[in-house]
Amino acid sequence: MTSTQQPPHPPPHPPQNQGHSGHGHSHSHGPAAPVSKHLRKVIAAVLIPFSVAVVVGLVVLWPGGAPPHARTGVGFDRQTQQATVTRVDKVDCKSVNASGDTPTGDTSTAEGRSATQQAKGMCEKATVRVDGGKDTGRTFTEIVQPDSPRQFHDGQKVIVAYAPDAPKELQYSVTDVNRRFPMALLAGIFALAVVVVGRLRGLMALVALAVSFMVLTFFILPAILQGSNPLVVAVVGASAIMLIALYTCHGLTARTSVAVLGTLVSLLLIGLLGSLFIGWAALTGNTDDNTGLIHGLYPSIDMSGLLLAGVIIGSLGVLDDVTVTQTSAVWELHQADPTMGRRGLYRAGIRIGRDHIASVVNTLVLAYAGAALPLLLLFSIAQSSVGTVANSELVAEEIVRTLVGSIGLVASVPVTTALAALVVSADRPGSPAPAAAGPARGGRGRRRKR
Repeated sequence: MTSTQQPPHPPPHPPQNQGHSGHGHSHSHGPAAPVSKHLRKVIAAVLIPFSVAVVVGLVVLWPGGAPPHARTGVGFDRQTQQATVTRVDKVDCKSVNASGDTPTGDTSTAEGRSATQQAKGMCEKATVRVDGGKDTGRTFTEIVQPDSPRQFHDGQKVIVAYAPDAPKELQYSVTDVNRRFPMALLAGIFALAVVVVGRLRGLMALVALAVSFMVLTFFILPAILQGSNPLVVAVVGASAIMLIALYTCHGLTARTSVAVLGTLVSLLLIGLLGSLFIGWAALTGNTDDNTGLIHGLYPSIDMSGLLLAGVIIGSLGVLDDVTVTQTSAVWELHQADPTMGRRGLYRAGIRIGRDHIASVVNTLVLAYAGAALPLLLLFSIAQSSVGTVANSELVAEEIVRTLVGSIGLVASVPVTTALAALVVSADRPGSPAPAAAGPARGGRGRRRKR
């Protein structure tokens, strides 16, 4: 019967095909048909108060800039200037050795070999010109030992530290290489690749990335330095980043709103688990020179709270990816088979999510392991047992950070899938009603049977 109805009704087909093309277009611009007005009201009733609370939190906690402090001259808390290496000469290491004595040590050890090289080898004497500040044009010399990992060459751009209280000939010293140009070039290549491949969506992703850095730089960091609770600041800041990034990249749609809800629930779980296990494991968050310097300059900062804030912010980026992917998967499954109920949608979506879980958790663990690779090498050299390594606070922090974040990622899959399945299956748009009232129109009847 269906085949006999097709020839008499060719004109209605193009409008129906347009409807289908709208569904296919939804891969890059959200769902073709908006959800019903009732569901939009339900979603808005949850997200609007949450968004208002985030805005209020930003206003109340807004720091207005990092608090000033006297320079300590330690680590990153030093005055620095840009400089240029103008000349490099080879000199006898013995002639520039402060003690003038040839060391006698065991050359079978690294220390002994280094001491012998410093005494008998050829060193570099670099002349460096200061290119900024009140001493622009001033030059000084820097001695580079032969076993130094950093060697200089003519014309090289470097960063020098300035110590105003030191003797004049010792006020400047080279601390690092100026690598701003290659870093800026790499960032430009990244931005170009994102825009070329992602087009408008890629451009919006870069805008969201810029806004995220602005929230981090102008709100989260200064607010923590001013003494606000790091956990509260991280929750408010991460929520603002989440709302801005997701809606900027994926549009103001019900699909995006479901991803926001799934991300929010997962962040709350990460916050609760992180707070519990950081306290239970007695992690102080003060494990290296940098955190020690922060605690020395700002004793009022809760370092364990800062650690928890880092766990929340660090997990946000991967959470966004998981929740958006799961929501889109459920939406596409519903568009492919509108008759599928919420249980069927959940089961199909969770099967997709299981693959996502396996890859994302592995990625997260390897990312943390890669960042801590030098530390792990030190433990391997010391031939420490796995239990000893895991018990040290440096490694325990990374373990807690990784596992708490991974638990949140795993939980985000069923939570977001369930929310998306519930929303799309409960949706009752008004547009299909005329199709049910007009069964004689073969085009719509065939689409409903699919």
